[in-house]
Amino acid sequence: MIIAANLKTNLTRHDTALYIEEVEKCAQKSEQEVLIFPAISSLDTFETKVEVGTQNAYPTINGAFTGEIGLEQLDEFGIKTILIGHSERRHILGESQEFIAQKFDYFKDQGFKIVYCVGEPKEVREAGKMKMLAYISAQYEGIDTAYENLIIAYEPVWAIGTGLTPTLEDIQDIHTELKKKSPAPLLYGGSVKVNNIKDVLQVKNVDGVLVGSAALYAEHFCTMIEYADALEK
Repeated sequence: MIIAANLKTNLTRHDTALYIEEVEKCAQKSEQEVLIFPAISSLDTFETKVEVGTQNAYPTINGAFTGEIGLEQLDEFGIKTILIGHSERRHILGESQEFIAQKFDYFKDQGFKIVYCVGEPKEVREAGKMKMLAYISAQYEGIDTAYENLIIAYEPVWAIGTGLTPTLEDIQDIHTELKKKSPAPLLYGGSVKVNNIKDVLQVKNVDGVLVGSAALYAEHFCTMIEYADALEK
C-alpha cells in the first residue's frame, strides 16, 4: 500500500526534520511505500527510506516566476516526486486543467513520480453520480493515465479538513469507476484519520491513502502505517 502525508502549509523546517526522523523509524520496519510532502520551505536532502516530495513546482528549470520553485531547486535536494492537481490548488489558487496538464507533462518528461489528485465539490456530488463522474473525468483531460510512474489520489473536496467522509460503499463505488480510467495505484484522501483508516484501507480498489491534517503528528501517521502493515499480514 501507499501511505502518503500532505503537510500543506504546516510545520517549520526544524519541525519537519524532526517529523521525518520520527516517521523514518516506523517506515524502516514497514513494507508500505511511505511518501511525505512537506511545505516547500522545508524541502531538504533527507537520508531516509521515506520518499519526500514537493507539494508544487512550476514547469520550468528556473526563471522569472516569483513565488515558485522549479526543477533546479528540486534537483538540489534530489526531489523526484510531486503532488499535482490538489483541490486546494484548483479551487483556492485557481489552477486550470490546461495548466495542470502542462505541469503533468513537464514532470512526466523529467521522470517524476506524480501523485495526481482528482475529486468533486459538494454541489457536484449532490447533482448525482453521472454529473459527478463527468466532472471528475474532465480532470483527466490532457493526463497520460498510462504513465508508469503515476499514482492517482481521489479526494472528495467536500470531505477535506471537514471531518466528513463518504460512506465506505461510496468510496468503493467511485474507486471502482476510477479504476477503469487508469491502471495506476489509486489512493483515497479526504478526512482520513487514525480512527477510520483501517476501514478505508480494506475497501476494494483502495491502494492506499493521502492524509492531510491527521498526519501532522508523526505518532499518528506512524500508527496509520502500522495499521496498513497489520492488514497485509
